[in-house]
Amino acid sequence: MNPNFTIGRIAGIRISLNWSWLIVFAIVVWSLVADVFPAEDPGLSKTTYAVMGVAAAVVFFLSILLHELGHAIVARRNGMEIEGITLWLFGGVAQFKEMFKSPGAEFRIGIAGPCVSLVLGLAFVGAAALTTFSTALNGTLFWLGYINIFLLLFNLLPALPLDGGRVLRSALWKAKGDFAWATRIAATFGRLFGYLMIAAGALSFVAYRSVGSLWLALIGWFLLGAAGGERSVGRVHEALEGLHVRDLMTREPVVAPADATFSEFSDSLGALNRHNTYPVVSNGEVLGLFPFGAVDGHPLGEWGDRLVREGMIGRDRVAIFDSEDSAEDALDQLVAGEIGRGLVVHDDQLVGILSVSDLKRALDQRTAFRR
Repeated sequence: MNPNFTIGRIAGIRISLNWSWLIVFAIVVWSLVADVFPAEDPGLSKTTYAVMGVAAAVVFFLSILLHELGHAIVARRNGMEIEGITLWLFGGVAQFKEMFKSPGAEFRIGIAGPCVSLVLGLAFVGAAALTTFSTALNGTLFWLGYINIFLLLFNLLPALPLDGGRVLRSALWKAKGDFAWATRIAATFGRLFGYLMIAAGALSFVAYRSVGSLWLALIGWFLLGAAGGERSVGRVHEALEGLHVRDLMTREPVVAPADATFSEFSDSLGALNRHNTYPVVSNGEVLGLFPFGAVDGHPLGEWGDRLVREGMIGRDRVAIFDSEDSAEDALDQLVAGEIGRGLVVHDDQLVGILSVSDLKRALDQRTAFRR
């Protein structure tokens, strides 16, 4: 079951909600209605506080969405493909299909979100200052300004994977020209901040029994895990550095003729080692991948008379590599895809097939060697 559901697209970018977002949305509304607004603007009715809380929570999450759109739009302008944006328990995340192309690109993408939050924060504070005719509206606008400024400052902490951590990594990457080293340093800061937030949240809860303290510790726990993930990604890219697709691909793979039937292709394999997928070709043209593993070992029945081209995964849904592409870029594309395999084409001719397993073997060998 997919925990995310798509709610629409903005500028061609898919927007999704994770089920955990419903939890944090309810918590934000509850805290605003029961605590924040009554303390800041006493004397209003319960209905007014409820309207303020719901309106502020909705606009707050729209602000997070705009923050992530800032990252996504700048990333697209820097030549990166966008998987989409997902709102979830800890806010929002823009998902990219590939790694940053340069230190400058990562800096621009990383700083774009905080710039959006800065503009929003100043706009809401300015609007609150001009709103003297309604206490409820003034209080809602002021909180939105405050929370966007807080979001800005928190995201600028030099801790990967926060925006400030990406800015830090881009600077270190630029200075030394070593992405893996820069990732290790920025991720170490991320883990340090994670530990500090967990400790601060735990101590605060013991002293004040505040629910907000637990939230701080939970965010620290997330930051700790995410920083560890970023560090692992850095190690993977370090291990694959210098390798190209040609070094790892399976050369001269068995191909599936597009106009052969399932039965004919199965019979043609004979005693060959069978694989899960085969490149599909027609008159030398590469058309896609045939997921033979989906029908192998099952009674073919009516499937046996179907053509391979009818059951293939089209080229538009398959990662296509040149043999000279870097192994690091290939890994990013394969992990982001649905199939875990890609076709290697050079001068419009099929020269091999590459899978996540091929990359994993190379990664294991290099890691073992470096130990």
